[in-house]
Amino acid sequence: MSTLSSPHPLGEVFPRERVVWELDERRRVHLVGVGGPGMSAIAIALAEMGHIVSGSDIRERQILDRLRASGVEVHIGHNRQHVHDADVVTYSTAIPSDINELDEARKRGIPTVHRSEVLGALCRQTNAYGVAGTHGKTTTSSMLMLILSAAGREPGFVIGGDVADVGTGARWSDSGSFVVEADESDGTHLRLPLAGTVLTNIDVDHLDNYGTFDAIVEGFERYVDAVDGPVVVGIDCDVAGRLAATRAVVTFGVAEKADYRVVDIQPQRSGNTFAVERRGEVIARVELPLRGLHNVLNATGALAFAVELGVDPAVAAESLGTFGGVARRFDVRGIVDGATLVDDYAHLPAEIEAVLASTRESVADWSRVVAVFQPNRFNRMSEISDQYAMSFRDADVVVITDIYSSGTQPIPGVTGKLVVNAVLEARPHSRVVWMPKRDALITFLASELRPGDLCLSMGCGDIATLPDEILMARGVRGESVVQ
Repeated sequence: MSTLSSPHPLGEVFPRERVVWELDERRRVHLVGVGGPGMSAIAIALAEMGHIVSGSDIRERQILDRLRASGVEVHIGHNRQHVHDADVVTYSTAIPSDINELDEARKRGIPTVHRSEVLGALCRQTNAYGVAGTHGKTTTSSMLMLILSAAGREPGFVIGGDVADVGTGARWSDSGSFVVEADESDGTHLRLPLAGTVLTNIDVDHLDNYGTFDAIVEGFERYVDAVDGPVVVGIDCDVAGRLAATRAVVTFGVAEKADYRVVDIQPQRSGNTFAVERRGEVIARVELPLRGLHNVLNATGALAFAVELGVDPAVAAESLGTFGGVARRFDVRGIVDGATLVDDYAHLPAEIEAVLASTRESVADWSRVVAVFQPNRFNRMSEISDQYAMSFRDADVVVITDIYSSGTQPIPGVTGKLVVNAVLEARPHSRVVWMPKRDALITFLASELRPGDLCLSMGCGDIATLPDEILMARGVRGESVVQ
């Protein structure tokens, strides 16, 4: 059943061990850390495919109810007994190698496989189309899935966020089409057998795993070269553009030389209208209900890839016009005394810059933009905190919290204050507020926010609950919460 292979020379970015296995018969699969966004999506797809699926997590959370409804047996807490009946036990990079369930599986001779191998096995059962890149994967994957659905392809999908239009981030389908978010953070993208891909862009991230930016680029080059089907690349990104220039790929972007070129972009109050040209001819006009040039490019990448698969451009454009978005992507969570509370997953410098720029590009009439950013991972901040220096120039007030660890170990001298210092060094007259404590942050926003403000919380940690905390505080303290 199992074939072992040696690790890739890029080392820690790839799983500790590799077991190649298949889903060609019914399996009992146990997932350690099943409540994570990537693992929960895989669990749902496996259960809908007909496998017997169980999983464990350290605490109760909302996603676990959805897993139970999909037929997944969920355990709270990690226990050796959970793996006794499993054919295979899977884990993510975030799971410690010595956790009791993995240790028990090894003692019993049960294969333990990284989530990338499970995702690869899913892909081998169908025609899988990947969406890769440092930024925009989840949104572009969601758009592509909806376009293919509108075209009657009925795709399955595993996406790293809930798609608002369908209320889930995963579904299995026997249609022969499958959309998968190809995550580069732990080398998963190199384990996926794909019949085509979109590569959105290439930027600096995960240096703790890759070591150098050159290694990141090399990983994406190997990824693209292994794809057996159409490859669509965003060439507005200089690095992705250089990759595209040496390969027979299809390109998209606002650049004149793009095969699918975006033209006539018109910002609207709640989105953008634009046209897409192919070889100088307009093939689609899109009314996209999302702000920002970055989302225009995400939509164009999805449209270009779908057209390369034979989808009518008009069908693709109409589908994009109804796109409901993805959880935590400019997610409007409420209004408190005239101040709008919005949450977004943006956590890298370019992502923050793009989201904040979108607030100025639209015709929305916010009087001020109050940006609240929670830095993520001690090792990431030790490497790239200085790169946030110009990310907040479209904000009127910048509030920085302390670092959310995401399982990384503290590093002496590495705190959110590094981001504060970077912003102030680049723009000394900016209003930047250092708020390491959550209670103090809520109190500050209660006194700071005014009618007409946009309060935009950003990050990939527990900052996601900030709008809810503000709303809850308003329920307790009434009109005094926001002045």
